[in-house]
Parts: sequence; C-alpha cells; structure tokens
Amino acid sequence: MSGRRLTATTSVMAGVALALHVLTPPVAEMVRAVADGQRTADTLGSDVLVTAAAGLLAWVAWVWGALGLLLTAVSAAPGALGRCAEVVTRVVLPAGARRSAALALGVGLSVAAPLGGTATLLVVTAPAASAETAPGVVPDWPARAAAAPSTPAPTTPAPVPDWPDTPTAPAPGEHVVVRGDCLWDIAAARLTTELGRPPGIAETADAVHAWWTANASVIGADPDLLLPGQVLRPPP
Repeated sequence: MSGRRLTATTSVMAGVALALHVLTPPVAEMVRAVADGQRTADTLGSDVLVTAAAGLLAWVAWVWGALGLLLTAVSAAPGALGRCAEVVTRVVLPAGARRSAALALGVGLSVAAPLGGTATLLVVTAPAASAETAPGVVPDWPARAAAAPSTPAPTTPAPVPDWPDTPTAPAPGEHVVVRGDCLWDIAAARLTTELGRPPGIAETADAVHAWWTANASVIGADPDLLLPGQVLRPPP
C-alpha cells in the first residue's frame, strides 16, 4: 500500500470512528442493551435494541478494519518486522474477511444513521427504566394505568364491650365487670365517690367484703375471680 493510499485510508477510518461516536450510544450502554435484549425490547422498544446491535456490529467492524490497517502499515516496514506483519495480516485478516468487515461497517452506518434519535433515547431513558423495573425482572405486560384516586378510609366503629349483652340495662349504682376489674378497685372507686376522698385500707377492705357478700350468687366462692359481663349490685 502506497503512502498516499495509507493516509487516505487512515483519514477515512478516523472519519468513520467519529461518525460512529456521534451516531451510536456509548459502547457500554449498547452492550448492556444487547446483553439483556428482552428487557430492552419490553421497556424501550425493539428499535432501540436493533440500534444497539447495529452500533456494536459497526464498532466491531471498525476495530477489525483498524487492526488490518495497522498491520498493513507495519508490513511496509523493512526487515523481519514487516515480513511478520504481512504474515499476520494474511492469517488474521484475509482478503475475504476484510471485505466482510467493510460490508458490515457500511451496513452498520446505514442502519445507525436513521435511528440516531432512537439511539439517544437509549442513553437518556435507560437509567429511568432501570429504576422502575426491578433487577432481573422482565415485564411482559403493558405499562400499568394511573392508579385510581384513593378513597377515604372507612371510619373505625366505636369500640364495643367484650361481654355478652345483658338481658336488661344495669340499674343505677350497679357495676358491669370489664376485663381487668377486681373487687378492691371497684370498692375503692365507689368509696372515693361517696366520701369525696381516697379511702383508707381498712375502709376499702370492709367495702370489698360488703360487695362480695351482696354479690356472692354472681361472683361465687372466690372473690378474686370476676368475669367480664357480670353485673354487681352495690352493698346496702
């Protein structure tokens, strides 16, 4: 290859590299798009996947051609280095392979140019799509519609007692046992209301005995065992 032809070919290869840099997304983005083709097609569209594949093919062809150009230039050197480069060129990049690389490079550029805008979409949209889709999960359904406006939460009903309904409402002064009640607390609360002051221990003990005596038929033999729902009458 003459020096003029080598210079012209080098200029063409540089121009092709510049065109690939402008028309195709970054190589790393294209590799990720092609490596997970199903996810790319589902989230960004099949045209983005085609663009990435064509861009990668074009770059491979360019690297192949650049390697051939470098070996051709080195083979022009005198001595053993030139002969070695010539042998490597014939083995690694035969004439048919160089023609295939040139053809693939031309096809890659012709596909990448019309889809330049779509290639830009791959670079801009890919991070957002990755944020919306869980890693390793490929959706096979259309994008979900906007969520319906939230309805107000139903109001919580007022709490109800955890004992059965009594046949009749408690009479004034009667006490309906709830969970946690004991005769000591019932008697002390009633004495506090009646006396207007906290009762003493002896007063409370006498009141407890009076409450038990008045309600022995309801409480039973154990004054410490009260059941929710029991209705206790105040002592006379």
